[in-house]
Amino acid sequence: MADEERGAATTGAPEQTRDYAVVSAQRAREVPEGASARLTWSGGDAPIDYEARAAHVEVRDDAGTLVGQMFSLSYVALGEDGRPDPARPVTFAYNGGPGSSSVPINFGGIGPRRVRPDGMRHVRADAPVEDNPHTLLVDSDVVFLDALGTGWSVLAEDADPKKVFCTDGDADAFARAICAWLTDNGRWSSPLYLYGESYGTVRNAALMRLLGERGVQLTGVVMLSAVFNIAGLINPGDDLYYLGMMPTFAATAQFFGKAGAGVDEDEWFDRAMAFAEDELAGALLRGDRLGEERERAVARRMSEFIGLDVEHILSRRLRVDLLDFRRHLLADEGRVCGRLDTRFSSDGPSPMQSFDTWLAGEDAADDALEGAWVRAFRRFCADELGYRGPARYLSNNYDKVNASWDWGHEEPGLGRVATPNMALDVAVALRRNPTCKLAIIGGRYDAATTWWNVVHDMSHQFLSAELKGRVSWYRYGCGHMAYVDADALAAMGRDVHEFYGKR
Repeated sequence: MADEERGAATTGAPEQTRDYAVVSAQRAREVPEGASARLTWSGGDAPIDYEARAAHVEVRDDAGTLVGQMFSLSYVALGEDGRPDPARPVTFAYNGGPGSSSVPINFGGIGPRRVRPDGMRHVRADAPVEDNPHTLLVDSDVVFLDALGTGWSVLAEDADPKKVFCTDGDADAFARAICAWLTDNGRWSSPLYLYGESYGTVRNAALMRLLGERGVQLTGVVMLSAVFNIAGLINPGDDLYYLGMMPTFAATAQFFGKAGAGVDEDEWFDRAMAFAEDELAGALLRGDRLGEERERAVARRMSEFIGLDVEHILSRRLRVDLLDFRRHLLADEGRVCGRLDTRFSSDGPSPMQSFDTWLAGEDAADDALEGAWVRAFRRFCADELGYRGPARYLSNNYDKVNASWDWGHEEPGLGRVATPNMALDVAVALRRNPTCKLAIIGGRYDAATTWWNVVHDMSHQFLSAELKGRVSWYRYGCGHMAYVDADALAAMGRDVHEFYGKR
């Protein structure tokens, strides 16, 4: 998938993880030499000459022992003298999963080349690739990094996957890779930004604090499709989960003509946000103390927002989870709506395919796009850069990386926690570095990392007015991969350009 795991994260078998480490060790000795080309971006008013380079960055621990080699695809603007400008910002960008490569955010979103989408329709594998009119290269040099165990990034022969496939180990590996790239390329004087999507925002949150503790000061951080409180998002049964889903369900129902007729889309979403906080939250909190009359009244209001029958909502005791919603919203049409972007839909599965975990991972939005992105990336590396990586590129590696992921985290002020709330890390980082600016970007149709939850998590950090002023919020009519939507990409391009220009 483009950015999220197929199905829920589970604990993988140790021998399965070790098998992958051995495979990685064999590949680590076969990492090819870097390759580069000088190209010109012509997607805007002023062309930009740049160098694109595919290479590996060594990740070493404090003793100098090799942990792994992280694949990078960097785009660096060149001046009239044909050299990089050390005063230009450098942005390190990645997707998440955990277990996803950085191809989606690169060839789908902010790189200088992008696959042209086709609205809500399935994109052909040979879809046109064009200069991206809204590339981040206009404002910053960009380095796309693949997490260890994904893409062409590999673990070292003696590396322990358990120390890498975890929240804190992943952040440590990225911190070391970022510092290594800055050293190798002589860019320590450049303003430094992070740009993460989905689990990449968990990584961002950890890195904001970790890099600061290692003396690496950030200028800005972009959180695209953010998730901070892991438990509130991935655990059906937690009231925060149902509250977060509510506005996204309402937006989806309106898109498919099941609710909200004649109401502006943003206004409808705001009404659903208010209902979730002012009415649904109290009802969920009371549980079976709510009373039948009040429960039915809330169910009627909820039905008006999300387009499901009152009796169906009552049968779930006001707790409609994502899979239930996806199955039932378009059931009369024999279709299932998406997860990463709920506007996408596909034919429903066969009645025999009733395994919930499998169905939860099936996603029309992902199926419509990822194949074209990966093919464009492979073609670019091979044909334009002359880079020949291994035959298999792990665009995602959820079976080995995500399935064995340790979500535990050393939370500042709390100690070791099993399911972290990374908003605490963000707040600590902002308090320590009040010159850092933060952009939080999301979409109404994103059911993978819902907008309400991020707003809720940040509002509970009780930042000062000064620090809250360092946070910019951008919400668009898009799904998880905001760049899929042409209007959202254009708006995001303008907003991010303004964000990079802020002091």
